[in-house]
Amino acid sequence: MTGATGNVGGEVVRALADAGQPVRALVRAPADLPVEQAIGDLNEPDTLDRAFDGISGVFLLPGYRDMTGLLARMRGAGVERVVLLSSLATVATDTRNAISEFMIRSETAVRESGLAWTFLRPNAFMSNALRWLPQLRAGDVVRDAFGDVPIASVDPFDIAAVAVRALLDPGHEERVHELSGPERLRPAERLAVLADVLHRDLRFRALTDEEARADMTGHVPDEYMRAFFSFYSDGTLDESRIYDTVEKVTGNPPRTFAQWAQAHADDFR
Repeated sequence: MTGATGNVGGEVVRALADAGQPVRALVRAPADLPVEQAIGDLNEPDTLDRAFDGISGVFLLPGYRDMTGLLARMRGAGVERVVLLSSLATVATDTRNAISEFMIRSETAVRESGLAWTFLRPNAFMSNALRWLPQLRAGDVVRDAFGDVPIASVDPFDIAAVAVRALLDPGHEERVHELSGPERLRPAERLAVLADVLHRDLRFRALTDEEARADMTGHVPDEYMRAFFSFYSDGTLDESRIYDTVEKVTGNPPRTFAQWAQAHADDFR
């Protein structure tokens, strides 16, 4: 398991542990996880010898410095399959941006690794709403960019559920799973759901593109900022599409934003 302390990886760890599956989490430092841990860094191959010993499948995040060398090390250690957390940015109508490029490089390296592979390409995560926390702690108004863009965002819980099936079950080899939640919501609509869950009178104010650029400057790398504006202002990435993949793969419908908000209400308090 890579990314074991992140939004998706943490859910994968919990799901595998709950299913009684043996799991080893790769972490940079000991963490509060209910599974075996190996200390290492995917950008430092010499730290990984123990991590892959006896491992048959890897849940992998994208974008490491030497994906090709990393995957060769996995294969040499006996790893058989990789489930890569990728992105729909790989198939944006304009992929000349930093996010699309590193996702495409990661997918290409996995395809060419000789390992069985599955790609997960989710819409934006429901957990992205956590970036509103500082504003919600300061008051009842949330200001954010791209206020007119509807997204069928997906719960990391559901991404993890699909990842688990791809790791454990046959039939997912050389398949791309596009993932979404069950509903398209604009930022103001997601905030309204949060307001109901938190019993607060919350209001949304959409930033203009100029205000959004100013707000991101100094906090978001320039190349990522350009990618976001390509995706959401220029419309080169459509995350409003609803896919039936979660239910097909797991047998359960994807969670709504209201369900995610209820599950994470304490994070906002």
